[in-house]
Amino acid sequence: MTDIQREITGTKGRYVLREDGAEAELTYSILSPTRIIADHTGVPDAMRGTGAGLSLVERLVADARSEGVRVVALCPFVKAQARRHPEWADVID
Repeated sequence: MTDIQREITGTKGRYVLREDGAEAELTYSILSPTRIIADHTGVPDAMRGTGAGLSLVERLVADARSEGVRVVALCPFVKAQARRHPEWADVID
Protein backbone atom coordinates (compact mmCIF):
# COMPACT_ATOMS: atom_id res chain seq x y z
CA MET A 1 0.00 0.00 0.00
CA THR A 2 1.06 3.55 -0.60
CA ASP A 3 1.74 6.09 2.12
CA ILE A 4 -1.09 7.51 4.16
CA GLN A 5 -1.44 11.27 3.77
CA ARG A 6 -2.82 13.54 6.47
CA GLU A 7 -4.82 16.61 5.49
CA ILE A 8 -6.04 19.29 7.89
CA THR A 9 -8.34 22.17 6.99
CA GLY A 10 -9.51 24.35 9.87
CA THR A 11 -11.28 22.13 12.41
CA LYS A 12 -11.49 19.10 10.10
CA GLY A 13 -8.91 16.54 9.16
CA ARG A 14 -8.57 13.28 7.34
CA TYR A 15 -6.17 10.47 6.64
CA VAL A 16 -6.15 9.32 3.03
CA LEU A 17 -4.78 6.13 1.50
CA ARG A 18 -4.71 6.04 -2.30
CA GLU A 19 -4.01 2.99 -4.43
CA ASP A 20 -4.67 2.31 -8.11
CA GLY A 21 -7.08 5.25 -8.35
CA ALA A 22 -9.10 4.22 -5.26
CA GLU A 23 -9.15 6.31 -2.07
CA ALA A 24 -9.84 5.19 1.50
CA GLU A 25 -10.25 7.83 4.19
CA LEU A 26 -10.69 8.34 7.90
CA THR A 27 -12.15 11.74 8.79
CA TYR A 28 -12.06 13.55 12.09
CA SER A 29 -13.08 16.81 13.76
CA ILE A 30 -10.71 18.79 15.96
CA LEU A 31 -12.31 19.74 19.29
CA SER A 32 -9.20 21.18 20.93
CA PRO A 33 -5.42 20.88 20.66
CA THR A 34 -5.66 17.66 22.74
CA ARG A 35 -8.98 16.10 21.63
CA ILE A 36 -10.42 14.96 18.29
CA ILE A 37 -13.48 13.00 17.17
CA ALA A 38 -12.92 10.18 14.66
CA ASP A 39 -16.22 10.38 12.81
CA HIS A 40 -16.02 8.32 9.62
CA THR A 41 -13.95 5.66 7.90
CA GLY A 42 -14.69 4.90 4.26
CA VAL A 43 -13.06 2.16 2.21
CA PRO A 44 -14.14 1.65 -1.41
CA ASP A 45 -15.01 -1.84 -2.65
CA ALA A 46 -11.76 -1.99 -4.62
CA MET A 47 -9.80 -1.75 -1.36
CA ARG A 48 -11.93 -3.96 0.89
CA GLY A 49 -10.06 -6.82 2.49
CA THR A 50 -6.67 -5.15 2.02
CA GLY A 51 -6.32 -3.80 5.55
CA ALA A 52 -6.72 -0.22 4.36
CA GLY A 53 -9.19 0.72 7.11
CA LEU A 54 -7.03 -0.76 9.85
CA SER A 55 -3.96 1.01 8.44
CA LEU A 56 -5.80 4.34 8.67
CA VAL A 57 -6.78 3.72 12.30
CA GLU A 58 -3.25 2.62 13.18
CA ARG A 59 -1.89 5.87 11.75
CA LEU A 60 -4.50 7.85 13.70
CA VAL A 61 -3.45 6.09 16.92
CA ALA A 62 0.26 6.61 16.24
CA ASP A 63 -0.21 10.32 15.54
CA ALA A 64 -2.47 10.76 18.59
CA ARG A 65 0.16 9.15 20.81
CA SER A 66 3.02 11.21 19.46
CA GLU A 67 1.02 14.46 19.69
CA GLY A 68 -0.63 13.84 23.09
CA VAL A 69 -4.15 13.80 21.64
CA ARG A 70 -7.16 11.81 22.89
CA VAL A 71 -9.55 10.37 20.30
CA VAL A 72 -13.31 10.12 20.77
CA ALA A 73 -14.38 7.16 18.62
CA LEU A 74 -17.71 8.16 17.07
CA CYS A 75 -17.04 6.13 13.91
CA PRO A 76 -18.31 2.52 14.29
CA PHE A 77 -15.22 1.10 12.55
CA VAL A 78 -12.81 2.97 14.83
CA LYS A 79 -14.87 1.84 17.85
CA ALA A 80 -14.73 -1.78 16.69
CA GLN A 81 -10.98 -1.63 16.14
CA ALA A 82 -10.46 -0.03 19.57
CA ARG A 83 -12.33 -2.95 21.17
CA ARG A 84 -10.01 -5.37 19.34
CA HIS A 85 -6.93 -3.41 20.40
CA PRO A 86 -7.09 -2.68 24.13
CA GLU A 87 -3.51 -1.40 23.93
CA TRP A 88 -4.96 1.71 22.26
CA ALA A 89 -6.93 2.65 25.40
CA ASP A 90 -4.31 5.29 26.21
CA VAL A 91 -5.52 7.40 23.27
CA ILE A 92 -9.03 6.21 22.27
CA ASP A 93 -12.09 6.90 24.43
